[in-house]
Amino acid sequence: MTFRFHSKFLYLLFFCLLLGGITCYFLLTRDEYKPLHLIAADKTLIFSDDQDYTSLLSAAQSHAELLRNKTSEDDTLIGQENYSSELLLESILTLTKKIKENPSADELPQFIVRNYNIYQAGGRKDKKNRQMLVTGYYEPLFEGSLTRVKPYLYPLYSPPDDLIKQEPNGSLPRIGRITDKGFISYWSRAEIESMNTASGYELAYLKNPLDAFLLQVQGSGRIKLQDDSVRSIRFAASNGLEYNSIGKLLVDEKKMALAEVTVPAIRNYLEQHPEEQQRILHHNPRFIFFNWGDNLGPKGSSGAVLTPGRSIAIDNSALPDGVIGYLKTRKPEVNQQGEIVGWVPLNRFVFPQDTGAAIKGTGRVDLFWGYGYYAELAANHMKEDGELYFLVKKPDL
Repeated sequence: MTFRFHSKFLYLLFFCLLLGGITCYFLLTRDEYKPLHLIAADKTLIFSDDQDYTSLLSAAQSHAELLRNKTSEDDTLIGQENYSSELLLESILTLTKKIKENPSADELPQFIVRNYNIYQAGGRKDKKNRQMLVTGYYEPLFEGSLTRVKPYLYPLYSPPDDLIKQEPNGSLPRIGRITDKGFISYWSRAEIESMNTASGYELAYLKNPLDAFLLQVQGSGRIKLQDDSVRSIRFAASNGLEYNSIGKLLVDEKKMALAEVTVPAIRNYLEQHPEEQQRILHHNPRFIFFNWGDNLGPKGSSGAVLTPGRSIAIDNSALPDGVIGYLKTRKPEVNQQGEIVGWVPLNRFVFPQDTGAAIKGTGRVDLFWGYGYYAELAANHMKEDGELYFLVKKPDL
């Protein structure tokens, strides 16, 4: 009897010690979520760059111009520190100067550690190690027509005159329309497409409603007309409604697994289930209006012309946008037939120059890939884990 009692007591004691050890380990090792983490110098990255320095210098120059033209005198809060616009500009110019010296692979990381404060984005709250979801976007090319003639039946619109943007003092802009009941939300995607509320503002017509939808998601693109000429089309306005992901809808409805969701997979599903197409596309009430653009390339919400492989879209209400970024993730590797055969590391300096309705919080970043076959392939398939860092010159140097 005494032996049994002691055995149970020992088992209970062992279980409590084990549980306590696990709890202590979790409490000591868990990474408390913060929007930004200041990284200690002895934990910094090896700052290599897998893209040519020419594109880096071009993107840096564009970003520096944004800061020079910034009218706000307010400091930028990054982590627990306030940084002036002048220091953010100096951060870019200092790095640019060093890059022009063509530093070695060992010299550049040492230079950054000595001269810069390094912050890491907090990532997704439900992921360890501050992991981000890294996706891509690009400038698509679709065949189209300036007139509605078969098979070009699905319109792209310029902003209608009844689309009003109000900017009340002390609050975010509101987008809507004015009725006899006052200022109300603008028409949804379903209303615009079903009720022809934007009739008379057609810019061009595409072959497929999904093409028109995807062009709105990307925010800009190119239209190849029937005479083989190509015209650029650019974001002009939105209807102000929230973005709903049709990929998430298909996952929620168990039409496909989360890992399977790519643009080609969605296109294939809609082609096989045409009776569901309108319902699925109308799940996203957000609608984008366009204007014809120039040949300089698409501009981000910052006003900067986007640099392929260097410009990123973030939620600038959660992460700083006047800074140098550094992105670690993976990119697709393709064979001579243009097929994805694997994924390889992507490590490079980037610049936050854009935002997007689907880019929310500190756990999401969208990399602009530019124009062409690889850009489309990467943007349509990229759904990778990654890490995002920000560099700011130390104020006392």
